[in-house]
Amino acid sequence: MYNPSKDQVREFFCSAWQKHQQSGVLTPLESIATRWMVEHPEYHSILENVEEAKEKDFSVENGQTNPFLHLSMHMSLSEQVQIDQPAGIRHICQELKMKSGDEHVAHHQMMECLGKVLWESSRNSSQPDMQLYLELLHNLL
Repeated sequence: MYNPSKDQVREFFCSAWQKHQQSGVLTPLESIATRWMVEHPEYHSILENVEEAKEKDFSVENGQTNPFLHLSMHMSLSEQVQIDQPAGIRHICQELKMKSGDEHVAHHQMMECLGKVLWESSRNSSQPDMQLYLELLHNLL
């Protein structure tokens, strides 16, 4: 499994954003990332300077959202929905999108569930509980 470092993740997003800004050719993964970066103009200034982005500490204690974590979660959800893993997530996303009228809103709702499951997994040093994840997602409907 690919496990990029914090710096590699930030370089990936900043590089993809730079290519997008310059109308460069994007890889399929960069295209997915860019789609979500466009949806988050509040992150654009951070994405424009890779060195600053690598040094910045986004502290939850100070009420800050880590844009790289947020964008990574959008990408993860996009992939999960595309391949329908865990099984049923595509249907849940479609239902939430129809309810809210916006895929971005649906993703943000689903992100809360993903975040809870990842936090529990990290706290318990265990694999993410996919059953709990699906239960939390179904509760959104």
